[in-house]
Formats: sequence, C-alpha cells, structure tokens
Amino acid sequence: MKNNPFIHAWTLPLACGWALSAQAQISCEVDYPISDWNGAYQVDVGITNSGSEPIAGWSLEWDVGTGETHSGGWNADINQSGTRIAASNPASHWNGTIAPGATNRFGIQLSDGAPPASQPTAFTLNGVTCNGGGSSSSSSSSSSSSSSSSSSSSSSSSSSSSGGGSAVTLQENAMGFCGVDGTIDSNNAGYTGSGFANTTNVSGSGIRWNLNAAGGEYLLEWRYANGADTRPAEVRVNGSTVAAVDFLSTGAWDSWAAASASIFLGEGENRIELSATGDAGLANIDSLTVTGNAPEAASCASGSGRYRMEALGRGVTVVPSGGGNLVSWRLLGTDDPAVAFNVYRDGQKLNGSPLTGASNYRDGGGSANAQYMVRAVTGGSEGAAASAEAVFNGSGYFDIPLQRPAGGTTPSGEAYSYSANDTSVADLTGDGRYEFIVKWDPSNAHDNAHEGYTGNVYIDAYRLDGQRLWRIDLGRNIRAGAHYTQFQAYDYDGDGTAEIAVKTADGTVDGTGTTIGNGSADYRNSSGRILSGPEFLTIFNGRTGAAIDTVDYQPPRGNVSSWGDNYGNRVDRFLAGTAYLDGRNPSMIFSRGYYTRTVIWAVDFDGQNLSTRWIFDSNQAGSQYEGQGAHSLSIADLDGDGRQDVVFGAMAIGSGGQPLWNTRLYHGDALHVSDFLPNRPGQEVFMPGEHSNQPSSRLVDGTNGSIIFQTAPGGDNGRGVAANIWAGNAGGEFWSARVSGLLNASGNSVGSKPGSINFLSWWDGDGERELLNSTHIDKYDPSQRLLTGSGVSSNNGSKSTPALSADIFGDWREEVVWRTSDSSALRIYATPHATELRIPTLMHDPQYRVAIAWQNTGYNQPPHPSFYVGSEVTDYPWPDIQTP
Repeated sequence: MKNNPFIHAWTLPLACGWALSAQAQISCEVDYPISDWNGAYQVDVGITNSGSEPIAGWSLEWDVGTGETHSGGWNADINQSGTRIAASNPASHWNGTIAPGATNRFGIQLSDGAPPASQPTAFTLNGVTCNGGGSSSSSSSSSSSSSSSSSSSSSSSSSSSSGGGSAVTLQENAMGFCGVDGTIDSNNAGYTGSGFANTTNVSGSGIRWNLNAAGGEYLLEWRYANGADTRPAEVRVNGSTVAAVDFLSTGAWDSWAAASASIFLGEGENRIELSATGDAGLANIDSLTVTGNAPEAASCASGSGRYRMEALGRGVTVVPSGGGNLVSWRLLGTDDPAVAFNVYRDGQKLNGSPLTGASNYRDGGGSANAQYMVRAVTGGSEGAAASAEAVFNGSGYFDIPLQRPAGGTTPSGEAYSYSANDTSVADLTGDGRYEFIVKWDPSNAHDNAHEGYTGNVYIDAYRLDGQRLWRIDLGRNIRAGAHYTQFQAYDYDGDGTAEIAVKTADGTVDGTGTTIGNGSADYRNSSGRILSGPEFLTIFNGRTGAAIDTVDYQPPRGNVSSWGDNYGNRVDRFLAGTAYLDGRNPSMIFSRGYYTRTVIWAVDFDGQNLSTRWIFDSNQAGSQYEGQGAHSLSIADLDGDGRQDVVFGAMAIGSGGQPLWNTRLYHGDALHVSDFLPNRPGQEVFMPGEHSNQPSSRLVDGTNGSIIFQTAPGGDNGRGVAANIWAGNAGGEFWSARVSGLLNASGNSVGSKPGSINFLSWWDGDGERELLNSTHIDKYDPSQRLLTGSGVSSNNGSKSTPALSADIFGDWREEVVWRTSDSSALRIYATPHATELRIPTLMHDPQYRVAIAWQNTGYNQPPHPSFYVGSEVTDYPWPDIQTP
C-alpha cells in the first residue's frame, strides 16, 4: 500500500508594509502548503508581491513548533535559531527580486519531534511584522473527498436508471469504456458483459469512460459489488471533480448493487472518470448506465486515457526492401483499437481491402521514386492522408546534417575537438514529428575519477532536414563527461511542445544568446575540476532554446569530502530521468551521488516555474540507502498503482518519494526493468553487481524487491543484459560478463552466452529482440549479422553505444542512430523486414517513452516497454493515454 503524504495548504493574506522613499506601501501574501510524513515535513513556501513595486531582496521569518528542526531546503538561504526560521535571498540572486503580482517560491524541510506539523500564525518580511494568518490545522494520514454537487448511493440491485430521457449502458471492453487502473476480471458470479473492472487497491486508481451528450443534467448509475467496507470515490468530468460517491458494502463480492450521482454534462464529448479516494481502491464495477438527453457511447480514439503523452503523426517511412519498398507507419495509442489502413502509391490504392494487421506493407513493385501515403480507416471511413516522413536511401539509411562546433584549447594548452554524442528525440515544435537533440562532447571529456580540463558541452536541436533550431552552450563551469551532463527532453507542461531540462551553472548561454548567472565566473581549479560556485537546474523552451526558469540544483554539493573523497569523484555523480509520479503528468528526476550518500530530486514544471515535488535523501532516510545506485536509473510502475516509481539500482523509491524496497546488494554498472517473465505478476529488475562479496547478478521482483535468482560472487561484473532473444525459452533471458551461459527465469543456463552484452533492438519481423553492439545488429538464433552501419561510429568509448536506439518512426520496431565518423551527420537506419505483429507505437507506452528520455543518462542502457513482447503473443495492451 502506498504511503502518500497528506497535503495541507493554507494561504495567509499578510498586510505587510514598510516605508520606502521610492516605493508605495508593500503588501504580500504567503502560501505555506505542508506535506507531512508524521515525523518530517516539507513546505513549498510562496511569497506573492501584491503591491505595485518590486521587492528587491527579501528575508522572511516565522516561528515553527517546539521540536521542529530545519534539515534542508532549496532556492533560499535558510537558517534557524531556536524556533525562529529565517529564509532570505539578496536582490542579486536569481530568486531575490519579487516583481509586482509575481510569486517567488523556496522549499524547506524540517524534522518534527512532536507531529503533526505546526501551522505558523505570523510572518515578518524584511524585518516588518506582517499581520494576519490562517487557522491552525493538524496533519492526517488519510483524506476525505469533497464534492461540488450532490451525490447519492443506493443498495438497489437494478442496473438500469429511472427517470426521464434515454439511457446507455457502458461495459468493459466495449465502445465508451476507455480503461481501468487494474484488470478486467470474471471470477465473481453475477456480472454482465464480459467481466467487471477491478482497480488496484490504492487511492487514485480509477476507471474512465467517453460519452457523447446533448447537454444538461444526467444520472450516472454504477452497478457494483463490494465485499468489504465502504469504498469512497469522486467523479470527474473532463478533469474537474463534480461529485462524490460512496460504494457501500454489498456483503459479498458476488452480490451486486447500484450507486449513483446526478451531474451536468456539456454538449459533445465528455470524459467521465471514477477515482478512488480511499486506500482500498474502488468497488468492482460491472457497468455504468447514463440516463438523460440522448447519451451515446463515444470512441476513446481521441486519447482520453490516463497518461498525458505526445500527439504524434503517423511517422510514415519508406525503406528499400527486396526489390521494392517497405512502407511502415505508427499505430497510435489514440487510434480506435479496430482501426484499419489503406496504402497508396502515386495516388493509387495498393490494398484490396483495409489492412487490419500490422502497420506495415511491402510493395514489391515500388520504385525508388514512388510517392506513398497512408490513410486510417475507422468505422468504414477514411481519414486524412499521411505522406512519408522519412524516405531511406538505397543503402537503408537517412542522414540528418549536423553543424559541428569548432574546437578549442584548454588553459593548460591542450587542443580538443568535438564529436556528436548522446542523442534524444522530442516534438519540440508541436507538429507531431520528432526533432533530434544532440549533445556535443569534446575530445578531452573525462570520467569523474580523472583530472584535467575539458571543453564546453553543447546541446543542439535539429529538424529532420538538418535545420538547427538552437544551440545551448553549458559553459566552462560544467565539466564534460558521461556522469556530469544528462539532459531530459519531454513535454512537461502539456502544451504540446517539449522542453529541455539540464544542469547549468554561471556562464551557461541559452539558445537565444542569453547568459545565465555570472558569465565571467570561472570555478575550474588547477586540476580542471569544478568544486565550487553555484549549480542550477534550467528548463529551456524546446522551440527556441530560451531559458524559461532556473533554480538552485538540489542538493548543493556542500562539503565535497562528505560524499566519500576530497577530489570530486563521488560528489559529481549525476543521474536524470522522467517519471509519471502522479500517474498522469510527467515530472523530472535528478539525482546526486550513488556510491555513498544518495539524493533524488523530483521536479515539476507548470509552463513558467520549476517546483520541487519531493526530495529523497539517504542522510534522512537512513544509511541503509547509501551506495545502492547504479550508473543509470530506470522508471517503471513497480507496484501497479498507475504511478511510476524510480528504480535506483539496488533499491526502488516510490512515486511519493518514499522507499519501496532495498535489496542492499549495492552498486552495479547495468540495469534492466520490464515484464521479462510474463507468467509472473508485475515487472522484474535485472542487474549485475560490482562488489566481489555480493552476487555477481540478480533478478529481482519489482513489486517487493525479493530475489528471484542470483548468481555466485565473481568480482566486478561490469556488463549485463535482460531481454527475450530466443524463442526456445519461455519468457526473457539474462546474461552478463562474468557469468557463464544464457540464463532462464530460474537462473539456469539454457544456451550459449551471446557475444554482445550491450544494447538491444527489435529489428526483424518476429517478437524476439536482436543484439545491438558497436555499429552492427545481430540475431541470436539463428546466429546472423543483420546490419552493419556504413561510415558510422559508436559512442562512449568501450561502452560502444549508439547515439540513440528508439522506435522513432513507422511501426513498433526500433531505429538505430549513429553519428557519422566525422560527426557531420546523424545516420539513421530502419528495418527493411516486414512484421505480422500488430503493436501500437512503443513511444505511446509511458515506460518505454520515458526510457528514451533517460537513455542518455550515465552508462546508457537500452529501453524496455512495460509489457512482454514475444512471437508467441498475439494480443498486446492498448496504451491508456491522452494527448494535447
């Protein structure tokens, strides 16, 4: 069961005023929302300037309760004396001036010896007492729902509604039913249709429907069974809470009753969601009957699901294949699951009847100059034409020209040049097509363990035609190397265009030429390391590269030696990712440290401001969480509550910032998370180990951290992979550098170990994955070289990783992106093989999509979806998503 904090929010209107010769009287408001964990709490404090003049430099003071001790904070200088807290910023600080009408925020963490947290009754701003205050309130470990309209519950067993108007009943796996955070089950008698919706037993789990309405008042009636205590829920329409419903006990899980609510629906399509407000989840829901003015079940094809994802186009590709062309396109998560397609060449339809299988078509008669387009067919009607987005040449690749930065010379006289390094994709312009984000590394980039100056790191954005949208120069105060810079490219605010988030410093120059902080500052020491000076997190506009907001990076480095050494190795171990922590919207994950102290920072973005969601710190959580991280991280919904969690090497941190489990098996170099064993519930985590006295590899149950199998200690096992690569074994296989053989789910060898222990790619037409290493792709069984890249190079030294491996275009198979050997272009290869597997684009699976965002982190790892793919599987899950 998740232990989510209960959040209390108070707004204190403060009549603050002091006499300034050039200013009118100043007024302000302080927002003090407490997130209480019964022994510790944090507050995202907001100061709003409601006056007419800027507040240039500020100091806010207040009293906390006895036994409450300041333990951390961000975006302000915070000190405590007794019960008095003072938070301040000078006018020169980026967060030090509050414009009229603006709100500046900072965060504070406190330990609490006598919970619940106390509510301050007064604040002073710049030494002047501010009158006013809010009522004190205590924290609670449970929450109750509120409603903006009346609701009712009933023990009637009828599944049809009374009253005027017509009625429509929406049942699972039928038109109008858009998804459940759980399963469709049929193990309790008395249900109608094909089964009933059974949500996971957590607060926030829900069920979604789509309905067309003429507008007006409607009666919603749910047929349900509840063999436990009352289960409360709230009703949302188009994202707004409109009613509360209690599902009373029916005495048994096969005894059915009805609960109802009267609500208003607008004309047209309405998204209805029933969401649990108690930790036990919802009752089992058999159906929803809606009575009113002409209600009709609506298709879910508009994307009314749970997770907010990119609105992608078809991504049509044309790849030479067998004397003709393979035409491939995306099956979108927002499509009707029954969608079919027509394919046209030079205006003539090629298929006799709509294609209902996999989203590709081999045209044996197509020439190199043929023009193709694809039309979706839904309900017998053709949609708009989608023309080819990428046409691959006769050698099977497509180039994106790059603009290589000029080299330079370090203060010690060392010359360096640049090569294109890690790459990501995101829709930066909102046109449904991916742009490519490229990190440029200097030839003198260093691992943290090594001394030496490095050149600046640059990040570019390119369209498919090679147009460069912008270039960000991270500046001299960001050191180059695999562990220093991980960038995240994702649409965090839901406006349809992605942003770029990355660690910055004084002297970073954004894509419009604006310098962040002090452009003349140089914090490099004589060893080329950067162990002093401010550290920031900046989010940039994806269209322009302009900096939108900059905040202090969390945590600050503090005393370098407290991280385990005095020369800056362990303190500067950074990781980054993206996660749907609330089960709907993406958040950023940034971290510092994994050999000793570990701090994980979750950050949200609302379109204007970055804000802290939570911070996990092993200094507060306990020393048992030190040293468990890997050289990468992964993101997955481990506990099945619909919210993604952070897999941080040997431990997992839940969506609310609390530990899920900890194997205490310590650091490793590789990490893989997916449903590798489809006959077991949940997902699995595979990781090799580095410590000679620990298992050399282990497979872990992602739900609770229990060990499924482990292999004997064998020294530093630096490479390991998990994937389904062989149809001769049920489920996935596991192999690593210091363990013999190809292992099955029991840890037994079932075949010879592959020669490649690196990346993966779905390349040919079956459900087994291929081996991607250096500049080639191989099949395991039968052993066969499927692709050798021409004129390209891999990245990251002995790691030999591609610039990017992802489902970028076309059907669900993956493209591979390498840099050309002279870094003049990105060279993209796409498969020429047809497939019969009908799978929606992997980029609409939230776990796979965020894996593409974090792929550039640390020691790059291949992406995995949330579900198992294999030749024996015929039906694949449909994405539960919505798009802008």
